[in-house]
Amino acid sequence: MRALVDLEIRRARLDEVDVLRGIVQRAYERYVARIGRRPGPMDDDYAARVRSEQVSVAVVRDEPVGLIVTVPFADHLLVDNVAVDPVHQGRGIGRALLAHAERIAAESGLRELRLYTNAAMPENLALYPRLGYREIDRRHADGFDRVFFTKATPPQA
Repeated sequence: MRALVDLEIRRARLDEVDVLRGIVQRAYERYVARIGRRPGPMDDDYAARVRSEQVSVAVVRDEPVGLIVTVPFADHLLVDNVAVDPVHQGRGIGRALLAHAERIAAESGLRELRLYTNAAMPENLALYPRLGYREIDRRHADGFDRVFFTKATPPQA
């Protein structure tokens, strides 16, 4: 894994929406044939997500290279999407974005993170348990075969 250089994670801005859509399209396009349709994040409304402050962006040397969409609920933080531009994958950016979500949850007093992935994405099914997530369910939801995970939020220091 190449080292991260100058990685910054911050709130996304409205003027970055087109760039964020491009990252998501490139990150998910390889799954279309595998799933048999476009994954949900490819058709999300990123302008609305940015306006509601649900999107954080990973930036390397002023270039957005990844994003994470988080949605707070009363008892948990949902990680709704993590996407890293394929040319920047394998450098720990996705892990850094997930660690950022853990900080958001902890700072918000939420004791749990939840996320789901498609059953046809074995890369994710292998990654999330390595990062401390525990599989809790598999079911067909919104037209997709999904695998659901949870992770306790690390205590605030």
